[in-house]
Amino acid sequence: MKSISIIPRKNLGRIIRKAIQDPVFAYNSFRRRFLSFLTYKFADGYSAFPETISLFLTRRCNLKCGMCGQWGERGVFRNYSPDILKQQLELSTIKKLLCECKPYRPTITLFGGEPMLHPDWLGIVRAAKENGLRCNIVTNAVLLHQHVNEIVDSGLDEIIFSLDGPREVHDISRGVPGTFDRAMEGFARLREIKEQRGQKKPFVTINTTINQYNHHCLTEIAEIAECIGAYHLNLHHLLFLSQGTCERHDKFFQQRFGQPSPDWFGFVHDTLPALDLDVLFREMDKIHQRQSGVSVSFYPNFEEDEIRKYYTEWEFESKSYANRCLSPWMVAYIFPDGSVRPYHSMNYEPGNVLTESFTKIWNNQKYREYRRVVKEIGKFEVCSKGCTELYRY
Repeated sequence: MKSISIIPRKNLGRIIRKAIQDPVFAYNSFRRRFLSFLTYKFADGYSAFPETISLFLTRRCNLKCGMCGQWGERGVFRNYSPDILKQQLELSTIKKLLCECKPYRPTITLFGGEPMLHPDWLGIVRAAKENGLRCNIVTNAVLLHQHVNEIVDSGLDEIIFSLDGPREVHDISRGVPGTFDRAMEGFARLREIKEQRGQKKPFVTINTTINQYNHHCLTEIAEIAECIGAYHLNLHHLLFLSQGTCERHDKFFQQRFGQPSPDWFGFVHDTLPALDLDVLFREMDKIHQRQSGVSVSFYPNFEEDEIRKYYTEWEFESKSYANRCLSPWMVAYIFPDGSVRPYHSMNYEPGNVLTESFTKIWNNQKYREYRRVVKEIGKFEVCSKGCTELYRY
């Protein structure tokens, strides 16, 4: 049954676990989502302040992961000029932004690229915490071991680590030998320091993208998560699109907004993923039966017949989710050049924090028009297999 509520019923397990982990965050998150949901329903493109602001600190990355829409085999950043790739927001600009957002208490997520390549990323964490804001970082953890003490001192709330599998699988997927061991070294040290100080934070969450190289070893990934002291493991279904889907989306986007939407082409696959679905379902059953201190969720939480359709057909629409996007009411992405976007792969920029305040941008005419279109159509054609945000709210 499709959900029409603020929280998809199929996501309740993940949300309850998050609430147990951090009740204050859960309360504030629900409050912000509820206000945004009300404005989605009744406010004609206007939105309450977002639950999350993702700071896209840099486009640069120290890895070249094959499945990545940014730097993978068909990643769009490979075609960007050196000047664009060098862009990054100054710490002073981000501090001003955080001070402006403080009354609304959004979660601040540091994103990239690899956010630890920004020279002031730790200063940004400290600034977020000084303003009373929750702060997360999404990282490949290659540089984690260099900053463990400073991270614990900073008050960072959560590290979201991208893990592809055990050592051999992870290193092949990441394209750099030794990547797995460097990350494990950092997490071992982090766990040691937290235990010495009697601290729970930063919590560690692992995000794993299911693909043809790791779908047979999901239980091993759960064991690694337990070993490094992770609180939660998210097993994400692979994002992939056909060339035709991206071309149709791009044509529609140009018709409605007068500009192209090229970043989605980084998720194009020439063939359907070569997953043995019987093997995948066996691994999923093992995960569900496993007794562990690490909670595990599959996301999106599709039914078995949906998973079969998802991986074996190009066209897909979930039967168990609402198929409507709330993300432009819930989340904002701020890029290294200061531009604000409703989603990181959607080339649409309602404003720039270098020239005007985020608060004014968030509900300006251009942003409200974008939201009106999204509400009118429900979702873009690329969303069902190209964006997990569709299934989050």
